[in-house]
Amino acid sequence: MSAASNSPDTTWEIFVIKHGTRETSRSDVFMNYGFYSEPDDKFELAYYLWVLRQGERVIHIDTGYSEAGATKRGRTVLADPLLLLSSLGFDPAAGNPLVVTHAHYDHIGNLPAFSNSPIYISRKELEFWTSDLGTRSLFSHFGDQVEIADLVSARHQGRVHEFEGSIQIAPGVELVEVGGHTPGQLIVRIQTAVGEVVLASDAAHFHEELERDMLFQSMADLPRSYRALDFLRGSEAVIVTGHDAGEIERFAPVDQKFRGLVSTIGTGDA
Repeated sequence: MSAASNSPDTTWEIFVIKHGTRETSRSDVFMNYGFYSEPDDKFELAYYLWVLRQGERVIHIDTGYSEAGATKRGRTVLADPLLLLSSLGFDPAAGNPLVVTHAHYDHIGNLPAFSNSPIYISRKELEFWTSDLGTRSLFSHFGDQVEIADLVSARHQGRVHEFEGSIQIAPGVELVEVGGHTPGQLIVRIQTAVGEVVLASDAAHFHEELERDMLFQSMADLPRSYRALDFLRGSEAVIVTGHDAGEIERFAPVDQKFRGLVSTIGTGDA
């Protein structure tokens, strides 16, 4: 399915919201780092969620990590994601659509606050995390079963929309299943006033991952992970990665009081 054409009724503004950070090492970030024969060094990750806005229409992309999820894994909370959303005028309880790009703790940590939202997620993704595989050690660090239970609860309420392949959830907003990092990892293709933007989420954690073909340390399917990078590199869109610490500075700050925490795409030059 191709993305919608660029026209006034299909263009969106994107809010890139940084809520957390982690200081670590390159060898902890890139899979089999020793294979690259490079010295180790410090490395910084950032944690994001995103919001799309078109007039009164709003679509949430992921929910960030919760304070409990961050504490459990030693992550730094720069700002409570829900308070940031509220400060920007977005009410999680308003019932706006929510896209879950994949079901890791740092992308679904505040789901209970979105109690009225329809949720879009890959069928493969939800099936994986509700199977016994989701509890295995190499997956369970990132896939918190307490938070997976929030997804299951939403499905029981009839709010979860599962799909395969791709789906257009609004004019100018297309979800594409690429897999790799997780079985149903999604990217989001968005039409904006400055052209197409792709929220890669964790199909590409960092620009270095794209530029140097270096995979992140945790990948469910290595061949599909490489193919996802190939897919992104073949796009002419602006690529927004899932955890690059410099991502927030690539775009215009929404307001000086949010500088370093919130940037926008689609209201000026990307």
